[in-house]
Amino acid sequence: MSGRTPSKWEQLTAADPAHSTFYVERFRALAADGTDIFGEARLVDAMLERGSRVLDAGCGPGRVGGYLHRVGHVVVGVDVDPVLIAAAEQDYPGPTWIVGDLAELDLPSRGITAGFEVIVCAGNVMTFVAPTTRQAVLAGFTRHLAPAGRVVIGFGADRGYEFPQFLSDAAAAGLTVDSRHSTWDLRPFTDESDFLVAVFSRGEGGPATRDPASSDDRYS
Repeated sequence: MSGRTPSKWEQLTAADPAHSTFYVERFRALAADGTDIFGEARLVDAMLERGSRVLDAGCGPGRVGGYLHRVGHVVVGVDVDPVLIAAAEQDYPGPTWIVGDLAELDLPSRGITAGFEVIVCAGNVMTFVAPTTRQAVLAGFTRHLAPAGRVVIGFGADRGYEFPQFLSDAAAAGLTVDSRHSTWDLRPFTDESDFLVAVFSRGEGGPATRDPASSDDRYS
């Protein structure tokens, strides 16, 4: 990863090395108190047939991917923060958890087949990537998506990434908007909404990652 642009999350944790551990413990405490921390995962589960392949992009300590694994899906989670990945491995064993930069996403080079039925990017992740890499991140999602797959991304307003710019970047990365919502329980999105959950499919001619082990033509 030498010469790469650090994400905003990496800059945050470099300035405060305890931040990642605080983040992990925060969600462990919420779960212990009985707080519902799986709303995003339930939405994704409702979009899938049992046993589908899911990429949890910016998986953090694993709450979304962990839930989806538990209800029967095949999950790969990627996050740039090794502390969060270690927590995911401890708290939610079963999925494949990987330390990696979403701006350099290339899972086939790591022996993992592309072609995910859903790629989910929750927890304001898109506002924590380096601004100069946003389109690269979105293009990476497109490359890893199954032909009929969907990308689900959610983040809040006033975090330095305006919704119209995000939608423009997604279109440039080969993603087509299927629907927009203001919450993970699918409330309508309006111009006044302070949160966006966007569901995308891969547009015609969008970029694709070809798995060298694959013998079909899905990504040609």
